[in-house]
Amino acid sequence: MPHHSEKQRSAPVKGPIGAARRAGRRLSALTGHAVDGVSAVSPLEDGWRVRVDVIEVPRIPDTTSLMATYEVDLDHNGRLVQYERVRRYRRCATDD
Repeated sequence: MPHHSEKQRSAPVKGPIGAARRAGRRLSALTGHAVDGVSAVSPLEDGWRVRVDVIEVPRIPDTTSLMATYEVDLDHNGRLVQYERVRRYRRCATDD
């Protein structure tokens, strides 16, 4: 009987919530960074594009931690096609 995570890896992604969860797990496994959240999910012709926010350098106090946003592309089966860091910032920073 296949292990649950093995079964899940080959299962098609179901909607934006599934894409967000799968992208976060894949990115965290590759980079070792803790996922802080997801800031965008968009369908692509052949899968999903997810913007995943991670803690790159945890600091105390937490407001000074270095954060990053990665753009993660998944195919319809949840396999990571590519990823790229698109932004790096301090947690307390706001967009202009």
